[in-house]
Amino acid sequence: MTSDRPPFGPDRRSLLASIGASLFLAGCNSTSTGESFTGGLTDAGQAQAPTGDVIGNGSIRVALILPKSAGGQSATIATQLRNAAELALKDFPGADVQILVKDDQGTTEGGQAAASQAISEGAQLIIGPLNAVAARGAAGPARQAGVPVVTFTTDSSVASRGVLLIGFLPATDVERIVSYAASQNRRSMAAIVPDDAYGLVIEAAFREQTARAGVRAMAVERYKGDPVDMQTKAAIIAKLGGQIDSVFVPDAAGNAAQIVQAMYSAGLDKTRVKILGSGRWNDPAAFASPALAGGWFPGADAAGLEGFRGRYRQSFANADPGPLAVLGYEAVFLAAGLVRNAGARPFRDDVLLSRNGFLGVTGLFRFKTDGTSERGLAVFEIGTGAARTISPAPKQFPAGT
Repeated sequence: MTSDRPPFGPDRRSLLASIGASLFLAGCNSTSTGESFTGGLTDAGQAQAPTGDVIGNGSIRVALILPKSAGGQSATIATQLRNAAELALKDFPGADVQILVKDDQGTTEGGQAAASQAISEGAQLIIGPLNAVAARGAAGPARQAGVPVVTFTTDSSVASRGVLLIGFLPATDVERIVSYAASQNRRSMAAIVPDDAYGLVIEAAFREQTARAGVRAMAVERYKGDPVDMQTKAAIIAKLGGQIDSVFVPDAAGNAAQIVQAMYSAGLDKTRVKILGSGRWNDPAAFASPALAGGWFPGADAAGLEGFRGRYRQSFANADPGPLAVLGYEAVFLAAGLVRNAGARPFRDDVLLSRNGFLGVTGLFRFKTDGTSERGLAVFEIGTGAARTISPAPKQFPAGT
């Protein structure tokens, strides 16, 4: 193999066109050190018969562990992820995969029990769980059996060799938007972040990435959820005046708009200082906000996402998929592609840790040896009621990285 291109494409047409030799290129440039995750049993005949909810009838069994009975929003997301998995197999002709859907109840004990059951039934890969608590439970039996886990949580404390995070990590957002802003001669930044676990992760990534990009981090302010504290911290940033040329405001649309408007009211020059956001801005509420107009934020490939959403609506009574549903689709499609092209034990760690990565409906991504992931994101600018791409997502990772 000579190509450095990653192995599957961003919409259904390119996804299906990519199946075959071009789908699996992981062996061209892989890394493998330390303990090995080999994908467990190779013959489903050695395992117990599957029980409960099953999708597909292929020979290679993959578990999908979800909080089906957890209630509330978790159960809703679980349904969407299950639907997305079904759609992925529908979109992949002749997929030699059988999905064993297991319920983790949203708990550590449930995750452990679901993983143990799935492994006893021959699962060679675990997709899920949704949350960090259940993922920690699933990791134990999976590690003992040599079965890799591709989980949806973005809690990087869960990540390890063999426990891979497929979601959009906050640090990836920061890296993309700071590096892009630096390339546009934005060299003196401040940040104002929520005073919570997300904000702590974002702040650490902001300080690291500004240093790496040669950008001065002039100040970082943390705010509580109340409007008075938001206004107070916004005024502190605004007082930096001519010392900054950009401000990073990574919160969701409602809070971000309040903070930005408070900075303008406190004297920040909107004609000179660029407002930067995170993937949380990929929201119609952000696009409709006058305060955020002109701001830049990172995000996944828009065309691929829209294609997925359209197919999901057609397949499931015009229901809209939540933002995490696409990750279920992507993980199952990846599993089916590797089964078709990776040969024996398709989920071994040197395959999953390909440095070339994979090109899915959300764009380019790859797993790192520590279990976290990297993504190739686009950068968007908010206009009037919409956002336009100002820097396209890369189609391959830089050589040698």
